[in-house]
Amino acid sequence: MTKTERIHSLDALRAIMMILGIVLHSSETYNVGRSTIWPIDPEDTHFFFNYLSSIIHIFRMPIFFIIAGFFGSMLYYQRGPIRMIKNRVSRIVLPFVVFLLILNPIIILAVRYTTDSFGVSLSSLSTEFQLIPSITYHLWFLYYLILTTFIAFLLADLFKRLPALSLMISASFEWILKRRLLNSLLFCIFIFILLVWMWELWAPTPLDFVVDFKVLTFYLFFYLFGWLLFKSKELLNSFMKNDWLFTILGFLIYTGKFIARDYIDDVPYGAMNTIVAWFFVFGITGLFLRYASNHSERMRYISDSSYWVYLIHLPLTLFIPGIIAGWPIPVSLKFLIVMALTTVICFSTYHYMVRGTIIGKFLNGRKYPIKVD
Repeated sequence: MTKTERIHSLDALRAIMMILGIVLHSSETYNVGRSTIWPIDPEDTHFFFNYLSSIIHIFRMPIFFIIAGFFGSMLYYQRGPIRMIKNRVSRIVLPFVVFLLILNPIIILAVRYTTDSFGVSLSSLSTEFQLIPSITYHLWFLYYLILTTFIAFLLADLFKRLPALSLMISASFEWILKRRLLNSLLFCIFIFILLVWMWELWAPTPLDFVVDFKVLTFYLFFYLFGWLLFKSKELLNSFMKNDWLFTILGFLIYTGKFIARDYIDDVPYGAMNTIVAWFFVFGITGLFLRYASNHSERMRYISDSSYWVYLIHLPLTLFIPGIIAGWPIPVSLKFLIVMALTTVICFSTYHYMVRGTIIGKFLNGRKYPIKVD
């Protein structure tokens, strides 16, 4: 696989995982059940949205951390440790700090408006305005990405001083990766052990600034998997083997266990989650390697815009449901309105306010022409 193909396919995969946040958070408002951190529409809910949000959650972040680890490793070994750190500070640390401070009052205002519109309250989310945010909101991913990147950097620096051990780890990883049944079994067992350690069915979303070391270990595993994958990048083509089969099996198993949730104990349910996650990791990654390896202007534009979309979409998916609360329309149409309006606003603001401006340079390292062929 050539370098160009690898970058196009995985960059597209990273972008789509980011943009899936719109779908995920648009569905949260219409989940059946109560939430202490997200306003649920008391009049319009459906179990389909529980299914939609949970299935996205099980593969989105694992794939994202794998891709982040892959590109982090690429920066480290192709550009050097110093340039890698400078890049990660400018592309992750600074946007995290700046946008958390900017979005904090906007998100609080959106939550206030929508909870008032719904006539509900949230017990675990303060709506009092404060200069310093008390939680990381959806930017928890950047917070934990900063931590995993720093840890991986330290480990890489350590193993650079231990070349024999480093070669042994890389060779072992490559040997395991070539044996799909073995690597799936080992990785599923390891993830299941982490779930038991956390005593969770899947990794929770850590919004606090106090680091949850169990969750950090969980996502560090995926990040390091991506880091080692770059060093064995010639094996990326193997992900295309059975990619459709793994993706379909992931959907079928997850759908089956979701429907039969009341009849499955927590331990086998968590074990099934690990299996589904690895089916999706190999399957979805393989599909992008198969179908997104060629250069596409449209996909490049989506990739360029995805960071901005990820950063600003959350307050929109909180605010818009409050505007349409009480509208006499089906819940499915409400969901589509929230998702469509959020998408249009995110991409429009990117095109006219970000792409060719200093904001675009701040997020993506350079300005891009507004006109796209």
